[in-house]
Amino acid sequence: MSARLLLALTLAIAACQRSNPPVDPQIASEIAATKAIDNHAHPVRPTASGEAPDTEFDALPVDNLEPSSDPVRMRNGSPELMEAHKALGGIKTPEHLLDFLGIDTMLANRVAMGPGLPSNRFLWVPYADALMYPLDNSSMIHNPDQKAFFALEEKLLKRYYTECGLITRPAQLDDYLTKVVRATLERHRQGGAVAEKFEMAYLRPLDIGNPTKAEAESAFAGKGPYKDLQDYIFRFIASECGRLGMAVHFHSNAGSGSYFNVAGVNPLLFEPLLDDPSLRKTNFVFLHGGWPYTHELTALLTKSNAYLDFSNDGLILYPARLAQILREWLEYVPEKVLFATDAYPYTMEMGWQESAYIANKSARQALGIALTGMLRDGEITRERASELARMVLRGNARGLYKWK
Repeated sequence: MSARLLLALTLAIAACQRSNPPVDPQIASEIAATKAIDNHAHPVRPTASGEAPDTEFDALPVDNLEPSSDPVRMRNGSPELMEAHKALGGIKTPEHLLDFLGIDTMLANRVAMGPGLPSNRFLWVPYADALMYPLDNSSMIHNPDQKAFFALEEKLLKRYYTECGLITRPAQLDDYLTKVVRATLERHRQGGAVAEKFEMAYLRPLDIGNPTKAEAESAFAGKGPYKDLQDYIFRFIASECGRLGMAVHFHSNAGSGSYFNVAGVNPLLFEPLLDDPSLRKTNFVFLHGGWPYTHELTALLTKSNAYLDFSNDGLILYPARLAQILREWLEYVPEKVLFATDAYPYTMEMGWQESAYIANKSARQALGIALTGMLRDGEITRERASELARMVLRGNARGLYKWK
């Protein structure tokens, strides 16, 4: 190829890129102007000088696990992190951060709420995992991370006992389910909870069986497989959440730590639960989009009670890659897809504000790329693109939680 021809081709490509930017300007404007509902985050409560730091942003904090290889975008010194530090210099309060990011409401995954997180902007999602493990959990521990995690779950369960007015575990399963599990869920609901969160994937695989009550009672008495009891309690919690009008959120992607069981988080393990007629009144939300099992999760969206959000994906994936995943979901069942950031205090350098900034920016850009591709390929109209942007950023969440 001659130098003149090469130059002409280069100029033609550049002109094409200028006339066809990755995100259509009108779609970009629509996305930027939409106040989002963040379906999943871990905001940290501000504390005064001399006050102990807030530690209730997670039931199983991941900042003290054994070393693992961090994704490139989350490493210290990454361009994204440096940009976040620069952009957030003037942020003073949690609600100021939301305003800055264009987020109207953030669902706060926390053990408890508290001062500094106003209830009109931060909605509570407490943790239910501890309720599944009322017996000796030593047989569940296979690595150092699980050793730390089960100790934390046992501590939280004792807290729930105290809040229920109990000193220790009731002797009978029925009493445990009524006086501890149901009482805790009802107390959470009365405290403003909109969903219950499970971090089960850090503790065991997502395969939930369907044991009989007799099998669960035998396990509760220490005479049967512990998994039978866990599965029975999970199903009880899921049913109660449906009765109380709360969704069930659960971790569904490759998580933190070098011991995380990636195979055990495949969303297809959850399919029998979604197909159970007795649980069709309970809505299940796959947090973090099931990565790397995003194709498998797409197929589950036709289930009437299955939803997903793409929290954390905006942190670990670049917008172009995330856009490919989003497009697949939006071309299939778009009303089940929810925006979220997974804002979290990962390290001293990447606090929850920085991770919120990076994920929010990447997620909006990825959504714009996906919708632009669909528009240019003739799959949707410009009006539909705008509608889908609003659905993903806030409308789908309002529908899921039945907010007016």
